[in-house]
Amino acid sequence: MLACFRFHKVFVAGALLGSMPVVAQQDSSLLLWYKQPATKWTEALPIGNGSIGGMVYGGVQEEHIQFNEATLWTGRPRAYAREGAVEYLQPIRSLLAAGKQQQAEALAGEHFMGLKDIDDHVYAVQKKSWLQKVRQDTSLAMPGVDVHTWKKMRLPVLNGWEAAGLEGLDGAVWFRTGFELPAAWKGRNLVLALGKIRDIDFTYVNGGLVGSGEGGTNKRVYTIAAGAVKEGVNDIAIQVINFYDKGGFAGVKNDERIFTVYPEGMKASEGIALSLEWRYFVQDDSPPAYPQYQGSYQPFGDLFLRFPGMGNVTGYTRTLDIANALAEVKYSANGVGYTRTYFASAADKIMVLRVAADKHAAVSVAGVLGAAHKDCQVQRLNDSTLRLQVQVKNGALHGVAYLKVRAKGGKVHVQQNELVVTGADEVFFYLAAATNYKNYQDVSGNPDAICAQRMRALVNLSYTAMKVKHVRDYKDYFSPFAISLGAHNRTELPTDERIRQFTPATDAGLLSLYMQYGRYLLISSSRAGGQAANLQGIWNDLLTPPWGSKYTTNINLQMNYWPVDLLHLSDCSRPLFEMIKELSVAGKATAAAHYGAPGWVLHHNTDLWRGTAPINASNHGIWVTGAAWLCHHIWDHYQFTLDKAFLKVYYPVMKSAALFFDHFLVKDSATGWLISTPSNSPEQGGLVAGPAMDHQIIRDLYRNCIAAAAVLQVDKEQVLQWATTCGKIAPNQVGKYGQLQEWMQDKDDTSNTHRHVSHLWALYPGKEITPQTPDLYRAARRSLLYRGDGGTGWSLAWKVNLWARLHEGDHAMLMLSHLLTPAEHNGVEQGGVYQNLFDAHPPFQIDGNFGGAAGLAEMLVQSEGEEIELLPALPTALSEGSVKGIRARGGFELNFNWIDGHLQQVQVRSLVTGICRLVYKGQHRSLPVTSGGTYIVRWD
Repeated sequence: MLACFRFHKVFVAGALLGSMPVVAQQDSSLLLWYKQPATKWTEALPIGNGSIGGMVYGGVQEEHIQFNEATLWTGRPRAYAREGAVEYLQPIRSLLAAGKQQQAEALAGEHFMGLKDIDDHVYAVQKKSWLQKVRQDTSLAMPGVDVHTWKKMRLPVLNGWEAAGLEGLDGAVWFRTGFELPAAWKGRNLVLALGKIRDIDFTYVNGGLVGSGEGGTNKRVYTIAAGAVKEGVNDIAIQVINFYDKGGFAGVKNDERIFTVYPEGMKASEGIALSLEWRYFVQDDSPPAYPQYQGSYQPFGDLFLRFPGMGNVTGYTRTLDIANALAEVKYSANGVGYTRTYFASAADKIMVLRVAADKHAAVSVAGVLGAAHKDCQVQRLNDSTLRLQVQVKNGALHGVAYLKVRAKGGKVHVQQNELVVTGADEVFFYLAAATNYKNYQDVSGNPDAICAQRMRALVNLSYTAMKVKHVRDYKDYFSPFAISLGAHNRTELPTDERIRQFTPATDAGLLSLYMQYGRYLLISSSRAGGQAANLQGIWNDLLTPPWGSKYTTNINLQMNYWPVDLLHLSDCSRPLFEMIKELSVAGKATAAAHYGAPGWVLHHNTDLWRGTAPINASNHGIWVTGAAWLCHHIWDHYQFTLDKAFLKVYYPVMKSAALFFDHFLVKDSATGWLISTPSNSPEQGGLVAGPAMDHQIIRDLYRNCIAAAAVLQVDKEQVLQWATTCGKIAPNQVGKYGQLQEWMQDKDDTSNTHRHVSHLWALYPGKEITPQTPDLYRAARRSLLYRGDGGTGWSLAWKVNLWARLHEGDHAMLMLSHLLTPAEHNGVEQGGVYQNLFDAHPPFQIDGNFGGAAGLAEMLVQSEGEEIELLPALPTALSEGSVKGIRARGGFELNFNWIDGHLQQVQVRSLVTGICRLVYKGQHRSLPVTSGGTYIVRWD
């Protein structure tokens, strides 16, 4: 059926028209809810205000809130670039040109990587000395050691002994158990199978050393000589040495039997199973500081609320209301109804908790502060306030938190560093936290003064007033956007059960909740004046978090901000742009030291201290287009907002990034094209010359600089040079399998299902490959098919967006459905979502949440070209719906709805005077608009 096009202008005083059907601003469709408390961190519910983040477990007898502050990191201000590295640039290029990749990687690994915070040679001396010290005393390996006072640990611990009570511990730990020798095995050599151990073990049987190994991936299988065992019980003692990060018995990820003893010549399944509960003793937890390329984001502390006498519990519910940014726990105990409310106020920069009962004087609670940091102190500050201080290990930062209590009725006193309240009607806890971080070059801040000021501001402020202010502030961000995806919305099910039962056809409401949850997480973790959302947003409970919970700039940081303009959250991008500005300064030192180049460069990771040099290993750490990709966000933000003042500030950052590539690109002797070398295609293939992703991003940077210069009417001569250079960069190529080539050579492996799809950058988030480039469009699709439909959380999210750009809504929905599968299946974690809807890489990475939200929006609106495409990739399962407040490039805000898969009407609000070009199912419409005007377009 052909669409009938009509439009008329609607005069609205400063607001969007409310004439279309959209979801209500507050209803059950915007709730995460559960029938039980969280038992692990990925079940807890997140709250945040851009500086403080909290994870609410919701226990009845004991509430646990693990909290973070955005500027508590390891490390310190320092130099990251390696002076003199540029001397090795041409030799590395020459080796790559000669096909000597291994030699190039070895040379780069030795001379081209950035500086660590501790010199490797210094560390080696310190490590050797410490290891000798802890090896001098082996008395704990001897028989007869009294282990009754030793603590117990159940083995193996796949995620390190940190997950079993030794969080943050590096050093030497002794483990002991035993086994009884069967009489039939007497006189035979035995085999002891232990699985993997991090990092070094010294294994003893009856006081004699039977084996030692090193390396966390090596399985420990030792032979016990017949003469080393005895009748009766035999003692096993193992000294485990771990220098950094995860330690202990890592097990194996298959059905291989470990923790067993058996005679040589027999199978492990025929042996004796050792007890899985071992005794352990920490011998020395102070190894020398481990050299680090960059800092890691740190947890701050833990708040525990202990409620005595909570018996006969009924009616338990735990909720997160993302319409108002309020978490709540409700239950009845001993006939009394209790309600707890939690929020993190950006307006007052305080985390707030309220405990109330429906009977007089029924609230008794003790508040306790603690932290995983070894250097941690809790003290009484006054009759209603506790002070927590933590010092990060081997770093420049310390943090201070104040916990203040108020009560309505009852008594309040401090008892052994606990805030104790008895017999109250209501109790209110207020938490402030800060560090001595001022900026990436200055750590002279006074966290006590900050916390004290925030507490003084509460003097004349009631809980109710704080809550009202918090909700109003939050709704200013959240409410302008709304989405409904039809009537299928299984809100009657707890969220964990909804995830288990999810299909798009039966519960499309979970998709809209997931999208809005992504917006909630972005509002909660990225606010003006704060830090950009890191790999886990603002939430982290580990002293050695995965990948340091840093900023990975070859996809993950950028993905965090894919939905920001599209989903009406432009203000949440301000921390990202402040970060880019700082990186553009720090990156100049790296450009000069490593490449002898002007401008700035950023490799594949950065941290709070704005490290920009290559890190980790040369086969993936030397990747030069992080700055150029971040500059894509600058231009994209301008396209959405048309904020010329913003562009004027950030155009020099874009120009500086382009000036680097003016110097960096070199002519390929074989083809004559300009290529990027050395670099890599994240995160596979090693160090190479000319990866396609680099060339796509660099061309995008040049083109965006040219467009920005035209808007600002500057740099006309420079623009001509950029246009010339852009045309000489190695183009995208179609390979022998019809695929888009990932490298200069046609060497793609069609069986490769790697999670990275780096060479498809030009399709999304870039805009170089479109239906108007049909050969490349088909080749990109072929490459995406070869990569397959599997992947980790963020990889699935990228594929959602890619399939949406290919206008294949059902395939995009398949990827989104995979993204919403349970992360935990039969005890094994996989890509998907945890019970609290956190994205699972696994482990948790927040980029999948943000990328998935952007992907769903990309199915509904695409505006990277001159026209706004409406419902370009609408999946069959989402045949009915509406959206309000979605934004499009060109300065437009849209409301629209669809029924039976057909667009009904579109309401357009324009920020500009000009032409709004719409397209729906091949129907092109041009709409004259004026700045501030609102228009309705109907397709009947």
